[in-house]
Amino acid sequence: MSTSDQPKATAAPAPAPDAAPDEPAPPADGHADPDVDSNAAPDVDPYAEPEPDQGPTPAARARRARVVAASLLMALAAVVLALRLASRSSVLVVGVYGLLLILCGVVIELSRRGRTRLGTWLLAAGLAAALVMDGVVLS
Repeated sequence: MSTSDQPKATAAPAPAPDAAPDEPAPPADGHADPDVDSNAAPDVDPYAEPEPDQGPTPAARARRARVVAASLLMALAAVVLALRLASRSSVLVVGVYGLLLILCGVVIELSRRGRTRLGTWLLAAGLAAALVMDGVVLS
């Protein structure tokens, strides 16, 4: 296709040289809309802070839920550790429940940093491993 076969593009009117660069160009027909205030602030500010009544985001709620779950499991593991040590003193008991306590702390820190899925998987795997070790090895 040669340049002579291409349709001619019509140029938009250039803004007046005395107009400020942040002001919008006049409409193509040359008539300004008297109902529109060109100096009005935009309806939505993309840099505005979220309103306080909106509450936490879903990601923040997920992080908080993982922190609460890991904290509750940590407290439960500490109680079970104390009960197991009262009935019999064993290095395996301290090892199993000590590792579970450490894992809960790691999950809390991962959740605070936004790694909630990894924290959830680690929490589930650690709880399952602790229950298996308690049932099989410590019994």
